[in-house]
Amino acid sequence: MIRAVVFDIGETLVDDTREWRAWAEWLGVPPHTMSALVGAVTALGRDNADALRLVRPGLDIAAERHAREATGHGERLGEEDLYPDVRHALNELRGRGVWVGAAGNQTARAATSLHALGLPLDDVATSEEWGVAKPDAEFFSRVRAWAPGELDEIVYVGDHRDNDVVAAKAAGLRTALIRRGPWGHLWFDDPRVMRDADWRIGTLTELPDLLTNAAASSDAPTRE
Repeated sequence: MIRAVVFDIGETLVDDTREWRAWAEWLGVPPHTMSALVGAVTALGRDNADALRLVRPGLDIAAERHAREATGHGERLGEEDLYPDVRHALNELRGRGVWVGAAGNQTARAATSLHALGLPLDDVATSEEWGVAKPDAEFFSRVRAWAPGELDEIVYVGDHRDNDVVAAKAAGLRTALIRRGPWGHLWFDDPRVMRDADWRIGTLTELPDLLTNAAASSDAPTRE
């Protein structure tokens, strides 16, 4: 039985397109240049923040975020940034009695924005609030302590092979990879994803039935 589902935020619940466009404008490069650099670091298995440092070597990203906020160009999440399947999937899971959370490598400002959207979430947490980021094992220790249920009753859903699927599985959680954003598309058929993902999905709306069917299978009596 699955008691809790915890979602990554960027490129799982939220389309990051507008935020990358905002960074491109802030750093003074065309949006297509930023997109190409994000794709390049993704293909190399590097952190997406490296795309920003390729534009401006030595960039202090935390300081630059504060500078953006100070000038009114800070990170903002609105309804238009949500993927269209998000509200339906979250409502469906909660309607089936599942605890639903969102926890990702995001700022505290992102958590405030998600709360303001009134999403059907039981709680929201970010790496900035917790003081630890994925794929650090401590992040998933926090997830385990935060979400209700035993380890095999908690599912972590994300788009990133290493940060989400591999790290969550190493922590003992169930995992799902969504084919969304550059990382989800690149790694959907990756051998490590095939090894560690309990489910691979194309949309969040697939998830409620998959989890219900998995619970039904595990509860079915075994024939001798």
